[in-house]
Amino acid sequence: MDWTSLLSNERLRDRKYSEARNRSIFTQDYDRIVFSEPFRRLANKTQVQPLYEHDHVHHRLIHSIEVGSVGRSLAMSIGQWLVEEDEIAAGEENAIANIVQAACAAHDIGNPPFGHSGEASIGAWFARAFDEARGVCGDLDPELHPQFCHFEGNAQGFRIIARKEMYRNDGGMRLSKAVLGAFMKYPLSAATHAGLSDYRSAGYFGAKKFGIFNSDLGLFAEAASSLGLPQIAVGPYQWWRRHPLVYVVEAADDICYNIVDLEDAFTTGELPFDVVREALFNLAEKPNRGAQGMTQAEEIALLRALSIGRAIDSCLEAFKQNYGEIMGGTFGQGLVEAGRLGAQFAAIRALAKARIFTAPRKTELEVSGYRIIGNVLDGIAPIYDRLGAKGWDAAALDAHSAQVVRVLGLDLRDVRSPETALHAMGDFVSGMTDRYALRISRMLSGI
Repeated sequence: MDWTSLLSNERLRDRKYSEARNRSIFTQDYDRIVFSEPFRRLANKTQVQPLYEHDHVHHRLIHSIEVGSVGRSLAMSIGQWLVEEDEIAAGEENAIANIVQAACAAHDIGNPPFGHSGEASIGAWFARAFDEARGVCGDLDPELHPQFCHFEGNAQGFRIIARKEMYRNDGGMRLSKAVLGAFMKYPLSAATHAGLSDYRSAGYFGAKKFGIFNSDLGLFAEAASSLGLPQIAVGPYQWWRRHPLVYVVEAADDICYNIVDLEDAFTTGELPFDVVREALFNLAEKPNRGAQGMTQAEEIALLRALSIGRAIDSCLEAFKQNYGEIMGGTFGQGLVEAGRLGAQFAAIRALAKARIFTAPRKTELEVSGYRIIGNVLDGIAPIYDRLGAKGWDAAALDAHSAQVVRVLGLDLRDVRSPETALHAMGDFVSGMTDRYALRISRMLSGI
């Protein structure tokens, strides 16, 4: 891969567009993302603490902004090194930083309510519906089942930015192809993901999950072609190598959620000061800085800031050391794991798994969230079943169904088949905020 293609500023489905002299196209991409409605809804979506009343814990919008900040800093350092190595021209380090910041802003835009448990809830509902051959679910091509019963927020995010928002079905936000490449963590379909067990078992990061719905493969193929991403085939399965800046976006996300989850756990009282302080002190490489006169919260905030700085340095070193594999598309780790602080991050993940993600309040709310999402899907599924029975003619729906469509604002414009019906259902439920999902669940259940 080469940076001339990888930094493509050509817009998806808008080749005639040229950027303004005083405003980078990548900056415009960032603006399009942050002013979008799906981005705004992240303010009321779970990061780790669902439906929490404490004002100081993170939600996904704040998390996305912080990831963008860390990603921009790491990308600028990488860009400066690339200039020094004559890999890119002077000034292009700014393009790299802007590309990464935009992709970071969008990285969680497809996540449903209740975080990863929300993804599992949606997938489980679809799996049951397929098993029972319910309505339009029973009419869907079985080859398309995996992308619904293993519902993936990354694929939903690409659907939002490349299809649904702004220029509907014609490039979506029409972001630059460089930003789309940096966004795409898993450049493969659900069917290919299922067939690449050897790559997954070997730990290749680009195949851990799937990132593209079947209906959106053509959109990503257009971007990948311009970017020069190698396309690989193993038997009937095809996928693309990752854009090198994916590793930077992923590292920024990993840095933020690992460190900030600890700070939030201290804020909510789920982890004591000494435990959080020790973990961050080790991650910050035992800084020789006094904390006299500081409150416990202030000391944790200081160690959080120092830890982020050290983590950026560690990931920069990992990018340099593995540059050949990254550019060849064969690097099989994340920058966080490959860096000098990999062991410290592993210890933090183990701590979070044992004491944060299993905390009683979080577990109780995830159980509730599972039922809430199931109630919503149970409530709207009959609308799509009736629509299919009416030949996909929304005007032919009965009065009650039309009333539900109006009150919920269900978007039926593109629903013309079982596949598009299920995507519309996924769009609706994944687009909900935590509290809106709770309200709609109660309304549809008559509670």
